[in-house]
Amino acid sequence: MVGRTSFGFLGRFGRSADLRAFDEGLRRCDVHPAQVPEGAKLAAVRLVQQFSPDATALPDAAYREAASLLAFCIQGEARLGEILGPEEAALLSHRLQAATDSEGRLDAALVLLALHAGLVSPDVRAEFSLRIVQE
Repeated sequence: MVGRTSFGFLGRFGRSADLRAFDEGLRRCDVHPAQVPEGAKLAAVRLVQQFSPDATALPDAAYREAASLLAFCIQGEARLGEILGPEEAALLSHRLQAATDSEGRLDAALVLLALHAGLVSPDVRAEFSLRIVQE
């Protein structure tokens, strides 16, 4: 739900469902949630909500898919192929390539976030010619 995302506080209040779903998506890709800064996860969740036509009814799968793309930026196709299988890794590779070809889409915003957060591995950066262009 938009506006309800929270990290929790002193163990008294739990993490919001959207951040838990995002963390679950990272774990599914063998990326421990602690490897991704909380600010980057919060920004990614907000991007998913921002690009959704109805952010109040987003399924957990939307957050897990966003986490998978960030995990691809961190791990690369070979490692995710071992974890998720070659078909899903190839799909993520295609998503990343499509993100570099078009601006203004969720995947492009997530890749840019990963670049700014320093989450993109050197191999992925080189393979997809990823860089931040300042105009």
